[in-house]
Amino acid sequence: MSNGTAANIWPTFRYRDAKAAIAFLCEAFGFEVVVEYTNAEDPQRVDHAELAWLQGGGIMLGSVRDDGGVMTKTGVASGSVYIATDRVEELYHRAISAGAIEVMGLTEQDYGSLDFSVQDPEGVLWNFGTYRGAGRQ
Repeated sequence: MSNGTAANIWPTFRYRDAKAAIAFLCEAFGFEVVVEYTNAEDPQRVDHAELAWLQGGGIMLGSVRDDGGVMTKTGVASGSVYIATDRVEELYHRAISAGAIEVMGLTEQDYGSLDFSVQDPEGVLWNFGTYRGAGRQ
């Protein structure tokens, strides 16, 4: 079991427009940019970025590219992320105001979690809720 001092799971994404994705994720969900490395030959291309989630952990992302790396064959900005938080309602309104596409509005689940789901402009499904996993409520 983790000692709780460091994030050991980092969801990673490739976006067609990584710079726009970074701006959206910060505005909609409150991520903060820790590092952003752009390509020397193409300053619009993000080679690597890390965004911190203020309640712990974070994500990594970069621009789509065919460089033979492990994410080359995985496609673009697909997938789903679930983030546990006590600020569900606040984040829902923030996300919608920032232009996130509602998939499921604020919903009280039968297992006691308050959840919502939205898509970012490139189609990644972002889920937020109060559920922290079995035995961690």
